[in-house]
Amino acid sequence: MRRPIERGRAVVVKIGSSSLTTRGGLIDAGAISRVVDQIADLRRSGHPAVLVSSGAVAAGLPALGVADRPTDLPGLQAAAAVGQSKLIEQYAGAFAAHNLVVGQVLLTRDVLAGREPHLHARAALDRLIDLGVVPIVNENDTVVVDELRFGDNDRLAAIVSHLVSAGLLVILTDTPGLYAHDPRLVAEPELLSAIQHTDEVLDELRRGSGTGVFGSGGVATKVAAARMAAYSGIPTVVTAANDPDAVRRAVAGEDIGTWVAPRSTALGARKLWIAFSLPPLGVLTVDDGAVAAIVGRGRSLLAAGVTAAQGDFVRGDAVEVHDKSGRLIGKGLAGLAAATLREVLGQHTSVAGGAAIHRDDLIVLA
Repeated sequence: MRRPIERGRAVVVKIGSSSLTTRGGLIDAGAISRVVDQIADLRRSGHPAVLVSSGAVAAGLPALGVADRPTDLPGLQAAAAVGQSKLIEQYAGAFAAHNLVVGQVLLTRDVLAGREPHLHARAALDRLIDLGVVPIVNENDTVVVDELRFGDNDRLAAIVSHLVSAGLLVILTDTPGLYAHDPRLVAEPELLSAIQHTDEVLDELRRGSGTGVFGSGGVATKVAAARMAAYSGIPTVVTAANDPDAVRRAVAGEDIGTWVAPRSTALGARKLWIAFSLPPLGVLTVDDGAVAAIVGRGRSLLAAGVTAAQGDFVRGDAVEVHDKSGRLIGKGLAGLAAATLREVLGQHTSVAGGAAIHRDDLIVLA
């Protein structure tokens, strides 16, 4: 279960807007200092560290004379454009007190989409770490549309963890960890100490998540990030941002926050991209025989095992695979267009003209 992270292994620390801002929406200098001090301690203890930080929009609001977070996309982009430099300026000053230099890295989630951008991003981060620089990563909010709308620096942190082969992902949040029930609705909810990435409680948390006024993520994105890191073979600790000793304790393997166990074997970058970065454009419902074949024996999904195909996808689009009860079994790239597949449901591959999803393009998530 929990274990100390080996000296020399990188640690990725993610902190979100709601943990960095005051009630009035301004960047909290105390929160900046708290996370910077912990990362400086990591460096002194022999762990390279990468900080994934939200807060560009919140940092830009005062400069624009805006009191409330914009709801329109151009307004969000303008605030991010102004705020990113101000955010990095605050971090640079705080790290300078520890004689550490920072480097700004703006990424998008499609960095895993192809081999070339993946290698470039990894090389840049590796070089910064080798030079003793603390990379500060953020979503490129000025140009990325869907991430601004839905808030996804949690998943970006999981991607960064994969890129730097991190030993641990620490997600700092407004609560001590993940609760079994919504603390806004239950008086004394159970704090989940250690869970597997496949536990059904994570699905329940994802369905019932919420977010704060100045943040754009929530429990759902933290669950998705922890699962993505798990499929990279990296454990995640979700813990309180206001604890000045949280990161050290998480790295030491102490019982703090919620620890999400990693998968025993890691997926490669391409399969991570398919599983977690591509939006699904359809759903394939399969019978019990197909579930056994793809989960138990690692086979391709054949049209013979597909009982229904929802969506208007074409060959190469991402689709989810569900069993007959609606449970998510996996995700992959469609080998047949929706219209073609619906014509050959339940038929042999020789009739269908190919697999519904080839095993090389299929990721089992059950």
